Formats: sequence, C-alpha cells, structure tokens
Amino acid sequence: MRARLLVISMFIISLLSCKKEEVVYENNTIPPYNEIPTVIVQNYVNRAFIDLIGREPLDTEMSAEVAALELADLSVEARTALVNKLIFNSDPLPGDSSYTFAYHIKLYDDLKARFLEGASEDVLSFQYGIFRGQAIADSINGNLSGYELNMAEANRIEAVQNARSELMNGEILIDEMVKRMLVNAIYDEINMNSFNFVNATFNDLFFRFPTSAELDAAYQIIEFNQPASLFGSLAQTKPEYVDLLVGSAEFDEGMIIWAYESLLARTPTSNEVFDLVVPFSNNYNFKEVQRTLLISDEYAGFD
Repeated sequence: MRARLLVISMFIISLLSCKKEEVVYENNTIPPYNEIPTVIVQNYVNRAFIDLIGREPLDTEMSAEVAALELADLSVEARTALVNKLIFNSDPLPGDSSYTFAYHIKLYDDLKARFLEGASEDVLSFQYGIFRGQAIADSINGNLSGYELNMAEANRIEAVQNARSELMNGEILIDEMVKRMLVNAIYDEINMNSFNFVNATFNDLFFRFPTSAELDAAYQIIEFNQPASLFGSLAQTKPEYVDLLVGSAEFDEGMIIWAYESLLARTPTSNEVFDLVVPFSNNYNFKEVQRTLLISDEYAGFD
C-alpha cells in the first residue's frame, strides 16, 4: 500500500514539474471591429425616409436599402444613391405616387410649418374661396378696386398652393416658394400689424430680430408704403420688402441654418454655413444642401 502511494506521489510530482512550452504566433494582432451594426444602418434608412418623404420605409424597402448599403460598405456613393432615389425618383409606387412626389409634399409641408403654422390645404382653400367670392361680388356690384384687391389676395393664396408642383416641375426655385409663404393673407393674420410682421419676417428668415435701424426702415415700407433702404437696396411695398429680404445673403445663411437644425438638430458653425452657402447662393439648390447633410457620417451615425 505504501509502495503504491509512493508511485502515485512521484507521478504527480513529475507532472507538476513539467513546464509547458509556450507557442508564440508572430504578426497575429487582433484586428479592430469596424463593422457598423445592422440596427444602426436600419436607423439611418428609417431617418432618411422620414426626413425626406415623411414616412417610414416599408419592410421591403428597408430590406432592400439596408442590403444595398451594407453591400457597398456604407460608402458615400451608396448613401447618395439612397438620398437621390428619395428626392428624384419618379417611378410609380404601389399604393402611392412616387418618391419625388412625396418629397415635394414633405418640403412644402415643412415650409408651411415654418411660416404658416402648418396651415392645412383645407384652410388655404377656404381662404381662397372667401377672397374669390368677395371679388366676384365686387365685380357684380361694379366695385372694380374691391375686385382687384380681393382677386390679388385669392391669387396669392393660390400661388402658395401651386408652389409645390411648380417646384417639382422646375418652374420655380426654393426662394420663390418662400416668398409666397410670406406674402399672403394667412401670414398677415398670424403676424397682425406691421410691427409684428417685420419682426416675424426677420426671425422666420434669419433666426434673429431686426436692429432698431432695420425695424424703422422696414416699418416705413410695410405701414406707409414709403421707400426705405435695407441691405443696401430700396423697397416701398410689402412684396418688394419680401423680395429684398429673400434676395439677401442672410436668407441664404438662414436656409443653411434651417437645414442643420431640421436634420442634425443643431446650429451649424460659421465654417459649416460658409461651406454650403456659397454653392446655394449660386443656384438655390436646397436639395443639394439636404443631400450633403444626409450622406454625412454625423447624420447616419456611422462615425
């Protein structure tokens, strides 16, 4: 028995004394994990659909777009293809019109929310009917001046409603659409009296209120139809005043700021404004501004 225990003890000691040889593999550094999880890609596609066409993607759309992005390693080119599809593609969709049709409705509604407190088409049509009906009554009663004034108001509201299709068809640019949002009876009603109108136009367009000198000049134009100078140019009527504001460099900057706040939920830096405002000032291509932000790593969450 003692002999057996001695053998076992010697065997255990021999096992413990054996030093295991270490194996070293050279050039075998563990690679970093750079792959973006699919859930983040899905979130990007979902946000792009909502921000550009106002709805979430269908399951089939989500699967197709995520697959296309991942197959292309989430490249800028693949993101651009997705954004371009949502903005420009006019192919009919089952149960819908087209991506570009939905995009222009969304942009039109966003601008109405910005300037007209989101006035519905029913409200616009109702106001148009009131002014047109009054114009017809004035015509019947021989009130030519009343007819002209009321028809002018009716036409301004109709111009707001026509802006969406005209922008989609390339007949107007974004600056003209904005002008129409400011020169109509609904905007006047929201911002009653000349003082409020001036403050509202500056704040809505430039994200700031006018200086005392700017307020004095603008008030003379709006309240009394007196010529006054703003931004180095003269205006005498409300439409001329709006043309002057929308034609200013500050309007261009305001559109860039609005894009950043709408899509990235933050105010851009001066350098970021400058990078986008220069090309925008040349062609008023707001779609390019949106595309630049939507394909960025910041928006996509790929950074």
